[in-house]
Amino acid sequence: MRTHKGIPISNLYYMLAYVFEFVDESELIDAGADDFDNALDLLAFLLESGIVSQVKHGLHKEYVSKREELLTVRGKIDMLATARSRFARKQTISCEFDELSENNQMNQILKMTCLLLVKSDYVERGRRDAIKKTMLYFSEVEPIPLRSVDWAKIAFTRSNRSYRFLLSICQLIAEGMLVDDSKDGFVLAPYIDEDALNRLFERFVLRYYKVHHPELSPSSPKIAWALDEEYSGTMLPTMQTDIALSNAERFLIIDAKFYASSFLNQERYGTKKVHSGNLYQVFSYVKNKASSSPELEVLGMLLYARTREAIQPNERFLMDGNEIFVRTLDLAGQFDDISSQLEDIAALMKPKQGDCPCKTK
Repeated sequence: MRTHKGIPISNLYYMLAYVFEFVDESELIDAGADDFDNALDLLAFLLESGIVSQVKHGLHKEYVSKREELLTVRGKIDMLATARSRFARKQTISCEFDELSENNQMNQILKMTCLLLVKSDYVERGRRDAIKKTMLYFSEVEPIPLRSVDWAKIAFTRSNRSYRFLLSICQLIAEGMLVDDSKDGFVLAPYIDEDALNRLFERFVLRYYKVHHPELSPSSPKIAWALDEEYSGTMLPTMQTDIALSNAERFLIIDAKFYASSFLNQERYGTKKVHSGNLYQVFSYVKNKASSSPELEVLGMLLYARTREAIQPNERFLMDGNEIFVRTLDLAGQFDDISSQLEDIAALMKPKQGDCPCKTK
């Protein structure tokens, strides 16, 4: 079984399916039906399939500004440039106008990503050939450097929302697999780097609960500091949660981590220790939330992606009245097993036997 940093390629596919929001049993492909050598090969397959589907509906077009020398007026006349043409004994009129074009940023990103994929030996040859064929539809599109893209500024509307999935893959490739090779310029690595994989892991867990447990209001809210006096400065760090689940009785804060080592070398005298910074962080989130919401039972959890280490953290601590859990999520099993582990976490939101459904103050 081919794996990506301990994750079977098929399970990586399902993680992407949740994150990129195309979880639909009628549309999900059988990831095991194709034999992917690495993560880049899988992403190339998803991107090529998505582009083929998009081409059937037509490439996205936007109005772009153009300037041309014409024999008749179109749009706005550039008087100065037209006067220069007249002095040069030319009969043309310099016009500025807007024109619907496929040569816009979204298509430029797709084309640049595809050009990188067809040059990569990590992508299966037949897949590269298929991508080359799709590029025929982008003949009027100019590629742009992926490192120059401000992904946060890309706006999706009703007319281009089908591009969200395609550009999400491009962004993952650009941020997690694009490396600078001194000989060949920018090339693609076969694997997603750890930072990008960590963000993918966080988004997968959050999206899973949004799909399967909307009643728990899954979100990633900011936690306010429990201050004793009003503070209008900007020096306090933001407490941005990865995942939060909530109901009328409980509020669970989950900090998701994907590391090569769950313990991050936190070992002393031969004893493994949970990373102190991670524990301090989730404890701070829990106590500040508990202070602002005394009506709720606030819990915290460090959720690590399981590593190849012999010892995996699976602990529960009662800290100053709040439960803090340290769990691992094994991404190497069948996807049903992954779902079962996530369901066990969701079960923590149920009232314990004997609990009153409402807390007394």
